[in-house]
Amino acid sequence: MQTQFPAATVAEQFRLAFGNHPAGVAVVTATGSRGPVGITASSLISVSADPAYLAFNIARRSGAAEAILESGTIVVHLLTDRNADVAALFAGSGEERFAKLERWEYLPTGEPLIHGLGVAMRCEIESRVPAGPATVVVASVLGVIGAQSMAAPLVYHRRGYHSIGEHSRLTA
Repeated sequence: MQTQFPAATVAEQFRLAFGNHPAGVAVVTATGSRGPVGITASSLISVSADPAYLAFNIARRSGAAEAILESGTIVVHLLTDRNADVAALFAGSGEERFAKLERWEYLPTGEPLIHGLGVAMRCEIESRVPAGPATVVVASVLGVIGAQSMAAPLVYHRRGYHSIGEHSRLTA
């Protein structure tokens, strides 16, 4: 018996499939020639714990893409369920994102750190791999702030932000 794929395009089916697959939400920040930049990423993955590596992708048409891809170091902020407003801010377009934040600062090493979010990881970009209209970024983690945070993570699912926690646990 041969499996038949639907007549809809692969792109349409792909969007439907991944729209139903939840993903953690992060904001990636860097310093560009015109100041701080950032994007919302739901493609973040842990690559290795020892040594610590992560990866995410960025659409090259994004206004912040060039600055992030050219920077040597970045900060990856793992968002909590109280940070949906920050996720929406960095998912939109516009140059004044940081002006709308209550608290952020440059680290002594030059990267922008947003206060009041979950966990922040300072990373060094190790490789950039073109993939269609995006670039996959692989980075080594140089330091972690707030790793003990037990706040519920922000999750992107079916085109909206959600929270998960102990109430949604299915196994012990």
